[in-house]
Amino acid sequence: MHNKIQKKGCRYGTHRVVLPVGTLPQPALKLDNTMEIYDNEVLIDVSTLNVDSASYTQIKQACGGDAAKMEEMILSIVKERGKLQNPVTGSGGMLIGTVKAIGDNFPKNKLKVGDKIATLVSLSLTPLRIDSIKKLSPASDQVDIDGEAILFESGHFAVLPNDIPEKLALAALDVAGAPAQVDRLVTEGDIVCIIGGGGKSGILCCYQAMQNAGPSGKVIVVEFSPENAKRISDMNLATDVIVADATNVMDVYNKVMDITGGRGCDVTVNNVNVPSTEMTSILITKGQGYVYFFSMATSFTKAALGAEGVGKDINLIVGNGYAKGHANLTLNIIRESKDIRELFEKLYV
Repeated sequence: MHNKIQKKGCRYGTHRVVLPVGTLPQPALKLDNTMEIYDNEVLIDVSTLNVDSASYTQIKQACGGDAAKMEEMILSIVKERGKLQNPVTGSGGMLIGTVKAIGDNFPKNKLKVGDKIATLVSLSLTPLRIDSIKKLSPASDQVDIDGEAILFESGHFAVLPNDIPEKLALAALDVAGAPAQVDRLVTEGDIVCIIGGGGKSGILCCYQAMQNAGPSGKVIVVEFSPENAKRISDMNLATDVIVADATNVMDVYNKVMDITGGRGCDVTVNNVNVPSTEMTSILITKGQGYVYFFSMATSFTKAALGAEGVGKDINLIVGNGYAKGHANLTLNIIRESKDIRELFEKLYV
């Protein structure tokens, strides 16, 4: 591969965009997924895809939970788009794999061939080719494959740690942006509400919120599943747990107002994987407070116009999955919390 001169690539991967020309890989409808690397790319031998929760839920529902149909759907998306970007949710996920080749002009000293890495950029912008799906279970959003992918020069990644099993690291790193943003937003004494607190990102957010809010703060969890809600209580990851449907705005609003004595929350984190929970998040947050929408099922239009419509002057934050230092912070939660580690090992390893 290194005998011939490698083609020069754009830092942001625009050289891979087939349609529409002039855009970037994430919003593009089709990428070139031929696996001959440009001078600033890394070729990855992919072992596992971690499909993001909103996308996996949509695929599962569309296929009626049939594993064979889900495989077919994933393969057809990649065939059509050259990347795994769910056409309904627009979201992707991330992957783990082994570095197979490194472009001559990829930043030096960052990686070597043979390194096992997790990409910290979305599959919705990653050129991907799937040769075969080795294992897919409707219950887990981790899909084992044979295939290859490309990482651009601008793409972040984490070399997998030795002390945490690969699939556990992948599960945690997939949502690393969420607890990292909670760490930035929540301060001592805050009242925090985590909607969808019983899922993977929710659990990590609960842990971080409890650490930051401290004994004088409150962490309220709204969770649809009674089983997940019980898990949060058993693990002491919240001060208050509400079992409710987050799409039922007034029900959740009244329950949260009861707990907060009518003052609402300083910070609300939305981790749900279904649409139409924007107004619940907005109503329970006090004026000048923060709503962090980590969920890929969020509609910016509903959130922005909805907040305006109910006269709420609050800070709406779109869940950028990248936050500086997010990989280390999240892996350290797995190291610090025996309960979370054991739960995630049971679910993902």
